[in-house]
Amino acid sequence: MRLHRDSRDAPGAIVTGVRLLLTTDTHLPKRAKRLPEALLGELDAADVVFHAGDWVDTGTLDLFEARARRLVGVHGNNDGPALRARLPEVAYAELAGVRFAVVHETGEARGRERRCAERFPEADVLVFGHSHIPWDSTARGRLRLLNPGSPTDRRRQPNCTYMTAAVTDEGLSQVQLHRLPRRN
Repeated sequence: MRLHRDSRDAPGAIVTGVRLLLTTDTHLPKRAKRLPEALLGELDAADVVFHAGDWVDTGTLDLFEARARRLVGVHGNNDGPALRARLPEVAYAELAGVRFAVVHETGEARGRERRCAERFPEADVLVFGHSHIPWDSTARGRLRLLNPGSPTDRRRQPNCTYMTAAVTDEGLSQVQLHRLPRRN
């Protein structure tokens, strides 16, 4: 198992396992001119990066492909033909026995856990986007639903956000929502 030490962690803290970055709804260049430096740092540090769609431009996908060790991404409703040609609507990955599914839209919040548990019966974790609203819940005691929000468009949220996590021998762990400082 790989060990990762990061200066942003508490002094002496060790992040174990497979380090993950979860993001979505980057919307470049419409919502921001560039990605936040904190997100780019996590992109470089992560073993696996999940992006749940709404890239908007191919340059952002190119950047993620160039910098990520492994990228698991999907297209969103704002992604045009060029991105849809390169990205699936739904993606799957298995990391150390944890089964991930990635999709952009899951529908309205009411009934989300039930719908997603029915749609993704084999997944342990579902990474999704679209709303720009962070979400972390568990459906039927087994499917973890994670929406990291948006690192560039906070909409009705106080901050732009993304998530990090790890996959260890015990499964998904160390899930953390990161709130970015507000831009001027």
